[in-house]
Amino acid sequence: MKLGKNFVTQDFNGVTMLIGMGESDFNGIVKCNKTTAYIIELLREDVTRDEIVRKMLERYDAPEQVVCEDVDSVLASLRSINAIED
Repeated sequence: MKLGKNFVTQDFNGVTMLIGMGESDFNGIVKCNKTTAYIIELLREDVTRDEIVRKMLERYDAPEQVVCEDVDSVLASLRSINAIED
């Protein structure tokens, strides 16, 4: 999976924003926390959920179950606005 072609990110004073562009069904802006911003960064390349979890575990000192739940939550939110191409 990867970030949809109709979505771009922009940094505004250290805050990452995900913006639906062009023919996107989502015509808005999503303000991202650092976790979401990192997941979106990983989605710039074709990546699996398990690869995202692994990279998150390398980056953050958190229990695997918590990381898995966070990744699943972010991916579900991104899917709900059609920001992910599978």
